[in-house]
Amino acid sequence: MIEKPIEICDGEEVHEELLNIVQEKMLEETELYDLAELFKVFGDSTRIRILFVLFETEVCVCDLAQALNMTQSAISHQLKILKQNKLVKSRRDGKSIFYSLADDHVRTIIAQGREHIEEG
Repeated sequence: MIEKPIEICDGEEVHEELLNIVQEKMLEETELYDLAELFKVFGDSTRIRILFVLFETEVCVCDLAQALNMTQSAISHQLKILKQNKLVKSRRDGKSIFYSLADDHVRTIIAQGREHIEEG
């Protein structure tokens, strides 16, 4: 498949009124950085697979490892990242730690991502 080049302006005309709108709405650098970091978390297919399991029910690391055919160590590493980014939460029940989605925002982000890729 041959990609078309990105089209650019023929001249260099700056549209001040548009730039003013953008500057009024632009997020602070720290917020932009945090947002980019959050989306990096979604950039790993193993973490996406974990989230899909957690869409259905809360599970412990043993269950996740079995469901995804991975080691508990590998699962734990990914859960740590998901938990640090407030995408999953955990609770203890006896000797087991059960993980679940932190809130419905996670489900919404994934659902909108799926809609986007299915449009094309």
